Amino acid sequence: MQSRVSDLKQNFISVIDPEVDPRWDRFVREHSVGWIYHLSGWKRILESCFSHMKGYYLVRLDGPAGNIVSALPLYNVRSWLTGNRLVSIPFATISNPLIENTDDLSPLLEAALMLSEELRCSQVEIRCMHSYEDLLGEQFGEVSNFRHHYIPLAESPEKLFKKFDRSCIRQRIARAQASGLELYSGELESDLRIFYRLLMKTRKRVGRPCQPYRFLKAVWNEYRPSGRCALLLARKDRTFIGGLLLLKYKERVSAEWAASDDEYRTVSPNHFLFWEAIKTAYSDGFKVFDFGRTSQFNKGLMDFKSRWGTAVSNMYEIVYPKQIVERSSSGEESLLKRI
Repeated sequence: MQSRVSDLKQNFISVIDPEVDPRWDRFVREHSVGWIYHLSGWKRILESCFSHMKGYYLVRLDGPAGNIVSALPLYNVRSWLTGNRLVSIPFATISNPLIENTDDLSPLLEAALMLSEELRCSQVEIRCMHSYEDLLGEQFGEVSNFRHHYIPLAESPEKLFKKFDRSCIRQRIARAQASGLELYSGELESDLRIFYRLLMKTRKRVGRPCQPYRFLKAVWNEYRPSGRCALLLARKDRTFIGGLLLLKYKERVSAEWAASDDEYRTVSPNHFLFWEAIKTAYSDGFKVFDFGRTSQFNKGLMDFKSRWGTAVSNMYEIVYPKQIVERSSSGEESLLKRI
């Protein structure tokens, strides 16, 4: 783009293409909050699957053509339903600007505003793991409508098990094991298709839109060869009744998509799969098992995750214009917030 957006000179901020710039993935790997959604592979996934999304990766350098010191991946999301927005990062359950100190945030936000004006975006949304409210100035606001549930894997599975809710988690795991459920590791695309059929049923049951199959296939193709994606399936009497699609990066395993056949809910396939995933994450040396983000207004899902003895923290969004803060605090989770 031949414009001021692609030539941001102030504070050595530039827009780079992470798919061709070898500095990017190295920077993500070395950064303390760099996660799988920051990698160049996520850009390949989104842009290959969704024609209305295009990534712009803002980076601050330590000098002309130097090392990356901070960054903010942004996506222009153009939709007739949700408008023209800048989002960091679409479909990411956890994300944060890649900064090491708070002084790095303001220049990136200024560059984001320039980009939004160039692209004629009406809104900017930046997902964060930490609150930056005191640094936002007059134009940006901050909302906190989501919670993050996770289990530190510092203790053995046997000790973790004792922290689970007795009736809602431990007894249901025991019931699943007694019913003869089998654990199956998905290795082929045909296994992914089985999972997707279960996912469509699950999303329909809970009244949520299902992402297209091409998206999950792209995630599978991008991350599975490197061991960063795994699929667990629960089988009973040769019938697949549940599935869990996981992402793995650095010290974290994240349960990203869960699905089950409601006809078999009495044998608790979801509880069986989560427990097996937690045990495997521990034995493989990971430090965190992540249940992802949850709307604070989704009481059922909040309760389900809390009963696993999870730690819970607030998640935040930096938003522009600031008036979005008032609308976002009304209570209902909008379709816009689901991506």
